[in-house]
Amino acid sequence: MHAVQSKNEHLEDKNSQTSTTNQFLYTMIQPPEKGSTPEGQKVDRQILSAEDGKTTVHLEEAMPQKTSSSHISCPPQGKVNEIITNGVILLMIWCALWSVSGSEVLPGGNLFGLIIIFYSAILGAKFLELIRIPSVPPLPPLLGMLLAGFIIRNIPFIGEHIHIHSTLSSTLRNAALTIILIRAGLGLDPQALQQLKGVCFRLSMGPCIMEACAGAVFSHFIMKFPWQWGFLLGFVLGAVSPAVVVPSMLHLQESGYGVDKGIPTLLIAASSLDDILAITGFNTFMSIVFSSGGILNTVLSSLKDILVGVLTGTIMGLFVRYFPSDDQEQLSRKRAFLVSSMCVSAVLGSQHIGLHGAGGLCTLVLSFLASTKWSKNKIGVQKIIATTWTIFQPLLFGLVGAEVSVSALESNTIGICVATLSLALCVRVIATFTLMCCTSFTFKERIFIALAWIPKATVQAVLGPLALETAKLTAPHLESYSKNVMTVAFLAILITAPNGALLIGILGPKILTRHYDPNIVQRPLPREVHH
Repeated sequence: MHAVQSKNEHLEDKNSQTSTTNQFLYTMIQPPEKGSTPEGQKVDRQILSAEDGKTTVHLEEAMPQKTSSSHISCPPQGKVNEIITNGVILLMIWCALWSVSGSEVLPGGNLFGLIIIFYSAILGAKFLELIRIPSVPPLPPLLGMLLAGFIIRNIPFIGEHIHIHSTLSSTLRNAALTIILIRAGLGLDPQALQQLKGVCFRLSMGPCIMEACAGAVFSHFIMKFPWQWGFLLGFVLGAVSPAVVVPSMLHLQESGYGVDKGIPTLLIAASSLDDILAITGFNTFMSIVFSSGGILNTVLSSLKDILVGVLTGTIMGLFVRYFPSDDQEQLSRKRAFLVSSMCVSAVLGSQHIGLHGAGGLCTLVLSFLASTKWSKNKIGVQKIIATTWTIFQPLLFGLVGAEVSVSALESNTIGICVATLSLALCVRVIATFTLMCCTSFTFKERIFIALAWIPKATVQAVLGPLALETAKLTAPHLESYSKNVMTVAFLAILITAPNGALLIGILGPKILTRHYDPNIVQRPLPREVHH
């Protein structure tokens, strides 16, 4: 009897405990009453489960609720705070420069002009990025930088206070050219060049030479240029722009278009070689145009520049391959600093000693030889050099846009410049399509490659003003030709860069074969299917 009574008491205690647990569980699962917790504050809820007489507590963190207050906080937060902070930073940069240089940062000074052009170019690029048209690829930001410099120069009140010394402008553009050549040398893939060596060299050299010759002929008969000036203009036009082609090709490659035939890799590799040929040809005819000696002496001088550039670049490249060693800290930063400092010294130093073509070749050879030893570790160096390019790019295109003055243009100059540019570009497209006929590419793929090979920007921005600066210093009677070269280079960027980017973005998905779809996730097969 005592045992039965004890058992009943135990069951009553267990039922009472279960009832208490369920009541506690019900209480804790219930959401908090309205107003019991501050709005936007995190709330921890306990979820309990009773199983076999055991109580388990799980904590679940509730997501914070968004505040819906419409009043502006004091001090301001968010976007308003960011705008004020950036504005104060710019003001303090200007104050620091004023404390060091004085009148140079005031209207009319060199630093004032550089600051205005630099930030105007950045704003122009940001504004162009805001323009989004459905089913149309975005326009290249460099177009906004170019137009910003052009507008700043031709606004009457502002343009009067923008003065940048020609030596400083030339130095900055040469530094930008050095960064372009370093990126070209680091971007060359030896394996891709080995696999596509025939098509790659044909695509990089053939269209460039054909367009240079066509530009010489059309400028001679349309613009009344002498033949040496015609070829100089032709090699300015002959370079394709990696700043437009490479990002567009990488986007298509990531989406799987043309990967099976290596079209993106081919165009990326060939763009660097195309620029090398155009810069070498420009430097050769630049020496011919402004040389006082005979043609034979000029050709021998150009060959000497090439030999000195290759030898110097080989020696420096072999040094950078092994110094610094792989066991050092901050390896990528040290390598990037060594390469950039050596290349800038080579380009600017060769200008001072009269070896105008040696610096560019030295830069290409140095960066290419060094990158072949670094293998995959060169990615860190490429990122640092790309960050440096983000600083020089607004300066380069802003300065080029600021070189073009509407008041200095003659009434028929733009018309004949556009005619010469258009005819030379047609020859380039036809030559590219013809050279691709002996390959395994289909008819549509050859059309795509020919149209993707028209954008011009970076090299034209660097080479266009060089003839004008040299003419002002050494041969003022040749300024009329050099101004026309500058105008054609400006129009080439303005016309071909956006149109080329649009053609690549629109025609690529329609013409090229998609090797894979990155949006489709490849899932592993079930275990029984493998067997």
